Order: sequence, then structure tokens, then C-alpha cells
Amino acid sequence: MVLAIHRTRLVDGRGHVLEPATVVIRGSTIAAAGSSRTTRIPRGATRIDGRGLTVMPGLIDCHVHLCLGGEPDVVATVEAESPSYTLLKSARHARLTLEAGVTTVRDVGSRDHSIFALKQAVDAGLLPGPRIVGAGRAICMIGGHARFIGQEVEGPDKVRLAVEGELAAGAEVIKVIASGGVLTPGTSPDQAQMTAEELSAAVDTAARAGRKVAAHAHGASGMKNAIRAGVHSIEHATLLDDEAGELMARHGVYMVPTLSALATTAACRSGCGVPDSALEKAKSMTKRHQSSFKHAHRSGIPIAMGTDAGTPFNFHGDNAQELERMAALGMTPMETIVTSTSAAAALLGLQDSIGTLAKGFQADLVVVDGNPLRRIDLLRDRSRIVGVMKAGRFVAGSLAG
Repeated sequence: MVLAIHRTRLVDGRGHVLEPATVVIRGSTIAAAGSSRTTRIPRGATRIDGRGLTVMPGLIDCHVHLCLGGEPDVVATVEAESPSYTLLKSARHARLTLEAGVTTVRDVGSRDHSIFALKQAVDAGLLPGPRIVGAGRAICMIGGHARFIGQEVEGPDKVRLAVEGELAAGAEVIKVIASGGVLTPGTSPDQAQMTAEELSAAVDTAARAGRKVAAHAHGASGMKNAIRAGVHSIEHATLLDDEAGELMARHGVYMVPTLSALATTAACRSGCGVPDSALEKAKSMTKRHQSSFKHAHRSGIPIAMGTDAGTPFNFHGDNAQELERMAALGMTPMETIVTSTSAAAALLGLQDSIGTLAKGFQADLVVVDGNPLRRIDLLRDRSRIVGVMKAGRFVAGSLAG
């Protein structure tokens, strides 16, 4: 099947806009994308008049937890659920994410290996959902942050075995915990967790399998340990200092800011169901987190969009709120789109197949009624998302009918 969206606005994911433009989709890939004046529409193609619409790459969220549902106390919720129930929830979260225009996610921590079964089901077409790059269980120290969605280990040798286990189960990225966190009781976000030797062991083991490593780190000391160990992204980077920022810029380590996670938790009032310890930590760090993001943006540190969807009141399907938060802190709408398309694809190592609207790329598209370069909030308005395409097939929006 050949489909052409013509006389539209094209945002290519790399910072360029073209109008009027024509996008031609053949099968699962983009056959052409260029000016409507010069791009030929093949005879017999189904045509969609794109006047007033914007076509852009499908969004990529580099930090989600499909096993979490945005409950006030996600730790207690997961611990009370059966694994099979969590998997059924995860499938629903995957569908909601896709319908919102997010066609690829990196899941950086699940309660077990069922995330790989969900990926298999999505890839086979049994269930609707985004492409999933999954980490499986996070690797943490004994008693460390994220132990409710991870495995606790001590020493470089045990870390190597843990990483090998996740890789054998199907992990396409490895997640390590380099500092304390907000949601896990008894951990302090500004204190380092896992030793430099343990982090290096994780990176070296992952590298032998050609996999990247994402490091959770709020505090600067944990960030520095992780960066020096060779990780590819720092998740949150909440309490960034000058030295950590310089290291990230020098080594090309991505910041995945997850602004939405602290913001949605900190917005709660006492008694909302979020444990008091988590609420206090989130409220105390929100302004510093915003400052760290601004510093990273000014300093040229590479940034890839991630929401931490699944954390308290940070719901799957509302992923585009992260773009609004980044724009409110100084990014242009175009910059926020780049962080969630081509930049995110580069972090995932998928820059040659997704994240850019150009010939030869996968036909993952979002079709928006209006111009998100003027109003980035349109990407959060489900009524304005008239089409979500994954691999050449409309899967949501009125165009899917």
C-alpha cells in the first residue's frame, strides 16, 4: 500500500520544517519526504490532504516504567500485586502510550522479565503498543533505590552476573542505580550508591554484548561515578554540579531529565497518598532540578526526552507533558521535539531507523491538527492528534478509522 500526505507542514525531527510538504509512505517505511512542488506522488496512492496539519516523527520516551501505573504509592502497589496482574496493567499502559503519539519507549526498570514478553507480543502484533527497548530489572546495591523493580547485588563479580542475566533474558539496555532516590524509603537522592568498580563492571559487561547503560542518579557524586564508568545517559541529573556537567558534555553523556516525575509528585498535598518521605524529597529538589536542566541546556549537554511515566500521578499517555515542561524552562518548541525524536533515537542507538522523517526511515508518524512549533501543548491534546502511525499503519486518531 502507498499513502501520501500532501500539502502539509513537515517537522523532520532534526530541527527543520518544510511547508508545503509531501510525505509518501510505502509499506512500513517512508518512501519520500520533501517539498510538495518537487515530491512526486505515485499513481494509485491513497491521498490525505494535509492542509492545516503538521506531520512529525513519532515521539520517543527514553524513560518509562510500564509496570507502574501512576499510583500515589507505587512501591506498595507493586508489592501487593501479582506479577500477572502487573503484566496486564503494563499492556494497558503500552496502548495508552502509543495512542498518545509515543511510538517508541525505553523501559528502564520492571518488576520482572515480563516486559520482554510484552515486547514480543507488541512486535508480533498481538497487542497495541510502542516499540519497547527494555532493561528488565534495574541493578542496585543491597538495600538500594529501586530494589522493588530491581535486583540487589554487591561487588563487581555479582554485578557482572546480574547484567549477564538481564542480557540473557532479552535486555537491550542495562539500568544501574548510582544514587539514592525519591520513591524508595530510606534512600537519600544525594548519596552515591553502587561503587565505581561495580558501575564499571556493569558497563564493561554490557559493552561486550553491544548494549548501552543508563544510570539513575540524582546526586552529583553518583553522576560522576557513573560517567567515569562509561554510562551513556544519566537519568534525572537532578542535583547537577559544574564538574558533573562538564564531564557529561565532554563524554557526550545524555541527560534524560524526567522533569515530570518530580513535578507531579511535588504537586501533591500531604494526605494525597504519596508517602511523606517521597513527598518531602520531591518538594525539596524540584527547583534545583529545574536549575540543573537549564544549566544542561545552556551548556550543550545532549538531552533526550524521558518522563519516568508510571511514577506518582505521572500517567502513561500523558508523556507529552514533558515537552511543555522543557519549553517552560527555556527550550524552543522545536528543541523539545528534537529531544523526543532524533536525539532520543541517537541515545537508543536507533538513529538510522527512527526519530527522523526522511526517506528510508520507519514510517512512525504523528499527525497534528495545528502547529506545535507555535503551541507545543497541542501534542498533549488528544483531540488534536488526528493520526498516530507506527510502521506505516495508522493505529490511533481519526485517520486510523
